Amino acid sequence: MKPKEEKKDPKKSTKKQVTVKMKINIWTVIFSILLVLFFLPSIFSLLGIGSTDLKVDLSSALNDLKNEKIEKVSIEKNNLILTYKDKTTKLASKEEGQSFTDLLVASDIDPNKLQFTVVDQTLAKAMAEVVSIVLPIILLGGLFFYMMKSQTRGAQDIFSFGKSKAKIFAKGKQDTTFADVAGVDEAKKELVEVVDFLKNPEKYKKIGARTPKGVLLFGPSGVGKTMLAKAVAGEANVPFFSMAGSEFMEMLVGIGASRVRDLFAQAKAQAPSIIFIDEIDAIGRQRGRSGLVGGHDEREQTLNQILVEMDGFTPNESVIVLAATNRGDLLDPALLRPGRFDRRVTLDMPDKEGRQAILAIHSKGKTFGKDINWARIADRTVGFSGADLENMLNEAAIGAARLNKPEIDMTDIEESATKVKLGPAKKRLQSAEDKKITAYHEAGHAIVTHFTKGMDPVHRISIVARGMSLGHTLIPPAADRTHDTKTRLLDQITAMLGGRAAEEFVFNEMTSGASNDIANATRIARAMVIEWGMSSLGPVNYGPDTSSGEFGQTDWYQENAVSPAMQEKIDNEVRKIMEHGLLEAEKLIKKYKSKLDLVAKELLEKETVDKDQFERIVGKKQNGEGVGILKEVTPQKS
Repeated sequence: MKPKEEKKDPKKSTKKQVTVKMKINIWTVIFSILLVLFFLPSIFSLLGIGSTDLKVDLSSALNDLKNEKIEKVSIEKNNLILTYKDKTTKLASKEEGQSFTDLLVASDIDPNKLQFTVVDQTLAKAMAEVVSIVLPIILLGGLFFYMMKSQTRGAQDIFSFGKSKAKIFAKGKQDTTFADVAGVDEAKKELVEVVDFLKNPEKYKKIGARTPKGVLLFGPSGVGKTMLAKAVAGEANVPFFSMAGSEFMEMLVGIGASRVRDLFAQAKAQAPSIIFIDEIDAIGRQRGRSGLVGGHDEREQTLNQILVEMDGFTPNESVIVLAATNRGDLLDPALLRPGRFDRRVTLDMPDKEGRQAILAIHSKGKTFGKDINWARIADRTVGFSGADLENMLNEAAIGAARLNKPEIDMTDIEESATKVKLGPAKKRLQSAEDKKITAYHEAGHAIVTHFTKGMDPVHRISIVARGMSLGHTLIPPAADRTHDTKTRLLDQITAMLGGRAAEEFVFNEMTSGASNDIANATRIARAMVIEWGMSSLGPVNYGPDTSSGEFGQTDWYQENAVSPAMQEKIDNEVRKIMEHGLLEAEKLIKKYKSKLDLVAKELLEKETVDKDQFERIVGKKQNGEGVGILKEVTPQKS
């Protein structure tokens, strides 16, 4: 669940929107009136008002007066508006200065028997002239005022760059609580104390304890750092300011520092409160790390301002800063010292119990079949983060709905778990020869894994293309491990090279399909030599110096200081490990060739073989065979 977001001041925002709409409507009305006035003569002309077919000459009008066809006459200067007894109206004109009474007398018409009135237009004309002069001035003045106000607003917007763009969640508006977060119990315990600091500050002040000023949440993507921050806000019931590290940065110099000041000013005004900065590594990287960036760099100014606001001369009580990052090794040491981020909470991938708890949370609202085994799913999803598990269940629900199933079953979850990690299945057009090579390659991985002592059981083998791979062999860990032994690492390298060994043995040929296996195996072998001291070169770290700081921060980037002679020895050790793994894989492939053929045949027929089907062919996994003592060897082809 996500906390409900609110704007800084919704009433003011709504009022401002209504005002803008009113201004637009007023100017629309004024513009419409001007258009009507401009086109009024044309409209009258189209409607026949004032057109020549309603005009009569003066002699005809006098003749109609004599014949008593006209009921009344209105005289407007030189115009005669004639109203006939049949209620029609016509217009006649007399000469300038000519008296209407004299015309009647000259035409033998008795003026006393005729009803006529004289309309004085002097005032109306004067008003019309005034309006015709004043109205354009008013309109131009209004337009000028509007343009000036727009420019002023634009200038204000420029200065508003320095205002914080944090999303503000008002007190009591956060729905997420610690009950919505699972798999990170140790981190939750640390943050429960932070909530208690905000709820009961006097309890700690009484004994002389100081409230932590900052809490850094560090861990890989998807483990729940942002969710934990939302839960703290929901539990503490205080105003919550959320902002991403990248939102502090703009083109203009000094904007980041200005936004930091504004953000902390708002938080202090509503203290006790929480500030959450997501992806803080965007602005909190080590200063001068490259050796080329000076102290006036915009990012460094922003970082300096954060350092001052968190622990400067101005006291900063009852405002706790939460920050999240998955790149703690990049953060500046000054940001991590006590007094700033007092607490550093490390989040890891969830263990089996944590995965079951996360699955229980995200399974709410979904319909599952009776065959669902949550313990088995938790075992299957070793290495999945909380976000991966949520996505897996969502993909399973989508897949079940697409097939019009009434509920989600284990098949849907198995497919969605594979899809989350490897991508959707693809029906690539492969020749029969390509499919056969892929089948033996994946069968080689499975056979070597199954008969290697230190490896976990094979879970699934498939030659269905997913992502960039033409097939896959899933070997999820049987249990969560915190340590890897040298023997197990050698077993992993051997299993990774099982595909290449099978290709060489069966087809007497090498393919490019083993490129990813070789890359991963080489990475492990190189780490064994240069990082973990698992070679004849002894327990020495030959990599870059990353010894300083909790997260491995260094003031300057350390180049690899290994000499060329030592680098050659390192390369030889890595090659020795790789060749040893390939030789062991070749031995197992040669020994269990008949089972390799059966597994490959099953893959070519069914494309996917699960654990039960695989073990029916090769038997239950026993202790297997050890890799043996690492020696300098040269692989032999059969």
